[in-house]
Amino acid sequence: MQSIPVDTGRLGVLRCAIAPEAKITNAETQEVKRDRDGNPVWTVAVTVRQEGRRISVIEIAVSGPPKGIEEGQIVKVTGLTAFMWSMGDRHGVSFRADAITPVHGTPGQGKGGEA
Repeated sequence: MQSIPVDTGRLGVLRCAIAPEAKITNAETQEVKRDRDGNPVWTVAVTVRQEGRRISVIEIAVSGPPKGIEEGQIVKVTGLTAFMWSMGDRHGVSFRADAITPVHGTPGQGKGGEA
């Protein structure tokens, strides 16, 4: 699987679209996915808006529950990597980060804010 480091400084404003959720590997047992070190994997849906472009939503996986992240809040994503994948006829890109943290003191924090 090819990994590509992503320069988050070029992505524009990053905002939490869906609060952190544990990544489930088995819907029947509700088993939570774990990373190589045994930590639970969480996902955060983040909106990306570059100037002059439409908003895109990406789902980012991170080890351990991100703290202090709420929907609508501007976030900082550290160590973002994109992974190309394919399974049979399906293919796509998944994202993983070292950390996702809230950006405090920014205008438009919280639900319904502006930025």
